[in-house]
Amino acid sequence: MKLPPEFSILLVLLGICVFFEALGWYLNGQSFMFNAERLQVIILQMSVIGIIAVGVNMVIITSGIDLSSGSVVAASAVVAASLAQVSDFPRAVFPHLTDLNPIWPILAGVLVGVVVGLINGWLIAATGIPPFIATLGMMVAARGFAKWFTGGMPVSMLTPEFAWIGEGANPVIIFLVIVAIAHVVLRYTRFGKFTYAIGANRQAARVSGINVNRHLIWIYTIAGLLSGVAGTVTAARAISGQSGMGVSYELDAIAAVVIGGTSLVGGLGRVTGTVIGILILGVMMSGFTFIRIDAYYQEMVKGGIIVAAVVADQYRNKKRRT
Repeated sequence: MKLPPEFSILLVLLGICVFFEALGWYLNGQSFMFNAERLQVIILQMSVIGIIAVGVNMVIITSGIDLSSGSVVAASAVVAASLAQVSDFPRAVFPHLTDLNPIWPILAGVLVGVVVGLINGWLIAATGIPPFIATLGMMVAARGFAKWFTGGMPVSMLTPEFAWIGEGANPVIIFLVIVAIAHVVLRYTRFGKFTYAIGANRQAARVSGINVNRHLIWIYTIAGLLSGVAGTVTAARAISGQSGMGVSYELDAIAAVVIGGTSLVGGLGRVTGTVIGILILGVMMSGFTFIRIDAYYQEMVKGGIIVAAVVADQYRNKKRRT
């Protein structure tokens, strides 16, 4: 019986859990994993990164990259928050657009992500510039837009109806729904088959009749949409929108995707692997905090994890070619 490709990644997750569990009893005299509150924090913290990672996973399957998602989170968050403010706040961004039905700020935040993703896709498909350059430029531009929009000030005093989106397990539910949809789309639909075909061999996909440019625009638009959803959820969780939100989220998402087995050269990867990659990152960051390792060291370790994941990806590709 052939085991699924995610099995080895799942074993890594279990090994990390056992490692921190042992360290927890040795250093702190308490359990790391058998703590409901800690597990809830891990899942909630990583749900927003997970929403972004689902879109980034699709992009990387096509052998692309998206460096703009963290900045899109900030841009979407401030726009959504500006339309979700209460009417009795004297410094509302739009004084005549307060106490709105939450559907409008949600749509506005998601629309920001869609527009950014559409621009990314068009730049890559129409001009032929590398995805790294296109999304790097958008990363800077979207963050600049968020700072300009807010004037460097937080957008606060949001309605309870909007804040409800980020309460309790709602972000996790949103993440799981997105994961389920993406899994079905990638595995069972023509859209998913086209995505893998473009990543495996773009020229062969074009010769076989796939409109590669149009599909890439769709892929980056979907990635932008999901970053917009993540930004809206982030604003609801924090009950404010700030231009500094989402910093390094794109790196966390890329790391989770690569750790989850998606190949940086394209054509290979699953949503289920990305979910496990998200959990690995979440457990490691929470574990380091649990054993009181300084945040600066955590960033260094995270950088090492990204490099190690890329090295492992290169090894897998070399082994697959031979």
